[in-house]
Amino acid sequence: MEILRTESLVKTFGGLRAVDGINFRLEGGQVHSIIGPNGAGKSTFFKLISGELHATQGKIWFQGEDITDFPPHVISHKGISVSYQLTNVFPKLSTLENIRIAVQSRKATYNFWSHREMLREVREKAESILEVVQLLPKRNELACNLSHGEQRHLEIGIALATDPSLLLLDEPTAGMSPEDTERTIQLIKEILGDRSVILVEHKMKVVMKISDKITVLHDGKILAEGKPEEIQSNERVQEVYLKGR
Repeated sequence: MEILRTESLVKTFGGLRAVDGINFRLEGGQVHSIIGPNGAGKSTFFKLISGELHATQGKIWFQGEDITDFPPHVISHKGISVSYQLTNVFPKLSTLENIRIAVQSRKATYNFWSHREMLREVREKAESILEVVQLLPKRNELACNLSHGEQRHLEIGIALATDPSLLLLDEPTAGMSPEDTERTIQLIKEILGDRSVILVEHKMKVVMKISDKITVLHDGKILAEGKPEEIQSNERVQEVYLKGR
């Protein structure tokens, strides 16, 4: 079942066509990775889907609805959540408080200053998410005291707190040790369920291990698309991107 589709998507910056006529289709419940050399258009494409950038031409459809010109907060409420490469948490709040605030953002009405013990439902959901991202034992730890890998998992937890149908992950294993990288791969697999994931990632071992489908971008266009084994054996992809990796 299709969850996201782009039609002839274009984004220009002056005379530069950073995204050049991309037709992209994402199936529900899949991990679909976007790879390519620096300057290929990956980040721009990512930001177009999240609403951070607006398309110059073309359309973006999410669950059958045209979201092309929607701002980020509206797109978030539609069910698309983003975890960027640069960690974006509240460093002086606990891990529980970081998740709790994200959960509360989806409540129709609430008193932000209410004592958290009064918000039992919100707290229980926040704790369940911390358990999923393996941070429940550190519920009272300040986010600034977490390791890099733990902070990245906390940010994924914040994204999950909005109950997204589509999760956009921007290099979730950047700067991680091999051990933390493996834990993150397992986490992504565990949180998938009925969700879909678009993954931008430079570590080819991660991409090949976790992806159902891969799209390779080059000069703003789709160079190749297919299953991991198809991408690995594609001579053009080898020449442009995978050689030496």
